[in-house]
Amino acid sequence: MMKMAGFTVALMVIAVTITICVDGNESSNHREVKILRHLKRLNKPGLKYIESEDEDVIDCVPITNQPAFDHPLLKDHTIQMRPSFNPERDSTYTKKEAIAITQVWRKNGECPKNTVPIRRTKKEDLLRPKSIKSFGRKSHQSIPRTTTFDPTLGHQYAVMSVRNGKFYGTEVAINLWKPYVQIPKEFSLAQTWVVSGNGSTLNSIEAGWQVYPELYNDNNPRLFVYWTRDGYRKTGCYNLLCSGFVQTSNRYTVGGSFTTVSRYRGTQYDLSILIWKDRKTGNWWLKINDKDVIGYWPGSLFTSLGREATRVEWGGEIINSRTGGRHTTTDMGSGHFADEGFKKASYFRNLMIVDGANTLREPKRLYLFADKHN
Repeated sequence: MMKMAGFTVALMVIAVTITICVDGNESSNHREVKILRHLKRLNKPGLKYIESEDEDVIDCVPITNQPAFDHPLLKDHTIQMRPSFNPERDSTYTKKEAIAITQVWRKNGECPKNTVPIRRTKKEDLLRPKSIKSFGRKSHQSIPRTTTFDPTLGHQYAVMSVRNGKFYGTEVAINLWKPYVQIPKEFSLAQTWVVSGNGSTLNSIEAGWQVYPELYNDNNPRLFVYWTRDGYRKTGCYNLLCSGFVQTSNRYTVGGSFTTVSRYRGTQYDLSILIWKDRKTGNWWLKINDKDVIGYWPGSLFTSLGREATRVEWGGEIINSRTGGRHTTTDMGSGHFADEGFKKASYFRNLMIVDGANTLREPKRLYLFADKHN
């Protein structure tokens, strides 16, 4: 009887083991299918591809076949190839010319006319974040909390802002650096936000540069765009990692790394950004380097930003994961304080807003917010 009982127990152990193994394989296979399906959705067939020295692969995708048009609100969207107009400048303002910055992939080729360069997403890119669903998305705390500071949220900021108005865009030159980032899931960025609404109704359009190892698998500063219409809850993403932003340029790719960065006590480089609303179509356009139109966020993506922005912000952001219970060593900007001055501290210059007359003007009554002054 004892032998039979032992034999029965052994069979039960084997059965449980087999069940666990089978279930594990099913789970693994299911994840593999999800990854392949997601890659197919993101990586549209290109007419050609370019292998970049930074290990990116750039696909030259027909402009009408880019991910934007998978969005249900853009099924019947007609591509706007160029803005209806550009913002006018105040006649009293003289702008300093910036050195144009280029992207690394352009060293190895260019995309044909009527295609757009899209950074290819690889399988390993989807394995780095905690889930496929979170890939390429910010958390819902990713807007500067300029009234209250909660150190448990992880995001920290140093920003200037203009509030409680009607704004139709912004222009800024952002000093370009390559900050140290302590761990892959942290990032360091410098950007502008064009915002309306609050909480779950918050609409935000964002552009700038960032170093984000988990997203890009390196520490290079890269051009990025972002959008949300519900406070980062379910809508929006970085770059073209979901449907939304419509790219029109064949010279730059959102998510692409830059060839040059500023050096401490050396040459300084700017990323010049202009975002403005096309009042004729309702689309929000992005231009960099004073002349290169990148694309637009369709007005139909938004609720309150379908009218105007009520807040514009410029600044830096990092994630503080408190590894080992200590504040992160991730740098913001150049990693040096403002009192060190030009060529040492990172800067934003030529801050402008677009007013109701479609004119670029200097903002009035700027507000400063930094949750860690030291």
